[in-house]
Amino acid sequence: MRPFCSILLLLCGFESLLSAQGSEATPFVLGQTEILKSDILSADRVLNIYLPSNYATQDTVSFPVVYVLDGSANEDFIHIVGLLQFLNMYELAPQSIVVGIANIDRKKDFTFPTVNAEMKTAFPTTGGSEPFIAFLEKEVQPFVEKNYRSTKAKTIMGQSLGGLLATEILFKKPVLFDTYIIISPSLWWDDESLLSFPAPVLRADYPGTVNVFVGVGKEGKIMQRDAKRLAQMLKNAPNKNLHSDFGFFPKENHATVLHAAAYKAFRTLYQSSYPGMK
Repeated sequence: MRPFCSILLLLCGFESLLSAQGSEATPFVLGQTEILKSDILSADRVLNIYLPSNYATQDTVSFPVVYVLDGSANEDFIHIVGLLQFLNMYELAPQSIVVGIANIDRKKDFTFPTVNAEMKTAFPTTGGSEPFIAFLEKEVQPFVEKNYRSTKAKTIMGQSLGGLLATEILFKKPVLFDTYIIISPSLWWDDESLLSFPAPVLRADYPGTVNVFVGVGKEGKIMQRDAKRLAQMLKNAPNKNLHSDFGFFPKENHATVLHAAAYKAFRTLYQSSYPGMK
């Protein structure tokens, strides 16, 4: 028996079932929700899943997957789906499956343990990124691969603490994804220790191809400095199979930067394969 239940994710409420003409309205369905029972996290976790428009009609076609951290319906899932659908409509991005991973305690799941006493006091539940990364690797990805027609192309997207987690995966377990979209990463965590980690993906002998987009808005000296430092590390890495781009968005702040940065990231990452309209 599959360890989940399927629920339709609806964008319109049932409280308004009659239109102005008195006919019954039809719910607008964006995707579906899977409840995944996680043994690693000892909890039920919600996955919001969007399938491309031709998924049902082209049953021999497989699709790349974009994994969205902060992927609850009231977080980033809906607008990232909208961006990808829009870009695909104009042949600027491939048809993609989007998997939004809903949060329970993002401060716990997205951070590694810190030795900073003040941070421990201010954020008492933090330090759970290792089991959460194992959850992504051993439960979420196998579940998606088993139940949906997906290719081996896997993207992860995260902002703020989600950007910290995406950077940690890139540095410590880069094989989990081939594309990383890292926006406003909270690299200040644990006194910026992650920026000193000896990441295998930066070495010349790293075998796999990895694509990374780093973006940041006008979000304060520390966050801007750390994002630019990360981007520079990636650019200067001797790994010739590591391709990176950086975007600075001076008109955006921490609350508004994600949508603009995600659009730029997708355009940048797909521009060679999907040039779009002339």
